[in-house]
Amino acid sequence: MQMLFQADVGRQAPDEVRATFWKAGDPVEPEVRGFAEDLFRAAVAHREEIDALIVAHSQHWRLERMAAVDRNLLRMAVGEMLAFKGTPFPIVINEALEIGRRYSAPESITFLNGVLDSIARSLIGK
Repeated sequence: MQMLFQADVGRQAPDEVRATFWKAGDPVEPEVRGFAEDLFRAAVAHREEIDALIVAHSQHWRLERMAAVDRNLLRMAVGEMLAFKGTPFPIVINEALEIGRRYSAPESITFLNGVLDSIARSLIGK
């Protein structure tokens, strides 16, 4: 989510994010870094589809008006739903909500849950 946030708010290209993100952070386990990179790649590769799903399932909200943390948390979770078919949607949603509880405003949790649940229901069977 932090890489997506950096790309979005910092208006950086994906390669630029990858080049700078890991230099600034603490040492990370290789498998954690690999999974984070995979999530980032999936969210970038499916960006148009992800944003369209978010807009379609967030009534009365324009993407650019959403809090940057919420917008990128949604992108990360929806990207995982689309690219990692083996991960059950409830697990993706619960993980996203846990991150949201740490980094989003308290009132965002209901919004995030509603949007992600709606998107997950639309993707079931696809």
